[in-house]
Amino acid sequence: MKHLLILISTIVLFSACSKKQYFEPEDTLSFNKNSKSISSDISSFNRDGATLENGQFISSKGVSNIKLSEGFTFLNLNEGKVISTNIKDKILVDSKEIVTNTAVVAATLKDDILALVNSDNSIMAYDLRDGKILFKEYLSKSLANDNRIAAPYFMSNLILFPSLDGKIIVVSAQNYKILRNIIVDADSQFNNIIYLNVVNDTLIAASSKKIISVGDGVLHIKEYDLRDIISHGTDIYLATIDGQIIKTDISLNVMDRKKYKFAKIYALAFGDSLYALESQGYMINISEDFKTEKIYDFSFDEEDKVIAFGDTMYINDEYIKLK
Repeated sequence: MKHLLILISTIVLFSACSKKQYFEPEDTLSFNKNSKSISSDISSFNRDGATLENGQFISSKGVSNIKLSEGFTFLNLNEGKVISTNIKDKILVDSKEIVTNTAVVAATLKDDILALVNSDNSIMAYDLRDGKILFKEYLSKSLANDNRIAAPYFMSNLILFPSLDGKIIVVSAQNYKILRNIIVDADSQFNNIIYLNVVNDTLIAASSKKIISVGDGVLHIKEYDLRDIISHGTDIYLATIDGQIIKTDISLNVMDRKKYKFAKIYALAFGDSLYALESQGYMINISEDFKTEKIYDFSFDEEDKVIAFGDTMYINDEYIKLK
């Protein structure tokens, strides 16, 4: 009986594995990679950049020659100042040390005001000039988070704080009072904000399950299982877990979409057209009007860490410009 149960379990396991299906396009092209080497592998990343194993970092400005202090990882680069954290109780703004007593997971600096999101889901504004906490608010505990945590956003006289429990906390940058809470996602387990941007005076924010648009006092909300989200001009591009690549306007109206059966998209980037890196070793290229597409063979290991800014995709220890 024992041997029979083992045999049955083996058959069930083999059957389950054999049913796993992958994206397998029929017609592919060779990709002229034209990649350039990075000095070191990516060790960790967030929405605003990545830390390299040698202590350098990647931001929207490219690969920096600056090395972070030992034990610190990159958070953001604002106004020429590097923000990093020791993932425990301190952050550095260039060489200025700030003791936070809790781990900081996202940060943005503007005019010496540092906006922070902490791992305990507290948010705060800190004045670098006199070392004072101007504002701090504790929000609901969040037990599990997607590592693509969005950073706070300064918008005119407002600070938009993306929380770890699916909200945007709108705070006055004049008197540091909470003006409004915008709920993006109150339902899913991993509901921290992974994307926060203002496009043509319209707020776009997303968790891994939902995306919202707020403009002219009108709220639009859509549900998607998101793999990635980027904007280009006034267009929003979404990659979903079920292999869809969707183009919307800033009100989230779907303008175009394509479906790639069993595709697992790792990252989106935009050169003169849209590029999507797929896990089985393909680069999908879609024209801006979504009328034509090309699928390239592209050497890629699922274990590689990937981050993209604009038309540049950083993959482990190299980067490519996508034109």
